[in-house]
Amino acid sequence: MLRQSRHEVESDPAKMLFLRSIFFTIVQPGTVTVLIPYWLISLRDGSPPSRFQVLRFVGLPLIIAGGAILLWCIWDFFASGRGTISPIDPPKHLVVRGLYQYVRNPMYVAVVTILAGEAVFFMSSAILIEAGVFLVLANVFVIFYEEPALHWKFGASYETYRRSVGRWIPKFQTGSFENQK
Repeated sequence: MLRQSRHEVESDPAKMLFLRSIFFTIVQPGTVTVLIPYWLISLRDGSPPSRFQVLRFVGLPLIIAGGAILLWCIWDFFASGRGTISPIDPPKHLVVRGLYQYVRNPMYVAVVTILAGEAVFFMSSAILIEAGVFLVLANVFVIFYEEPALHWKFGASYETYRRSVGRWIPKFQTGSFENQK
């Protein structure tokens, strides 16, 4: 049977986790990278000067790369961490695979990359300002909430990971974190 009852979906933890992951993806990065930029663009009068129209397309690779990175990270939280991107439903296991081998916060980097691409594509200084504000707020959140929470939850394994992998910029070393364990 193609259609599953609500009880069948609720009794399958993997399906519920997948649905929660989709929900939080729409709510969190969806709001920051789609809803707020749409609102900012709709407030603007007129269109960008026509002489810069070709340059707009420089933003597309940033949007695509940021989106791909974001989806990859969400998948790693789902598949490896057994959790979602939301602080109210975090991964049960420390995620150190994929892009997390090289930088501790690739999702935030992905969101800023998407916003930078949108700022270029829509020629919007407001979206560029949003990207800057998001980066500052994400940094504050990471330093004062996320890192202490991860230290409390994962202890020594998180501290080893924290010392080995950069917060925003990869630490250049031989191999990845996965290979150093």
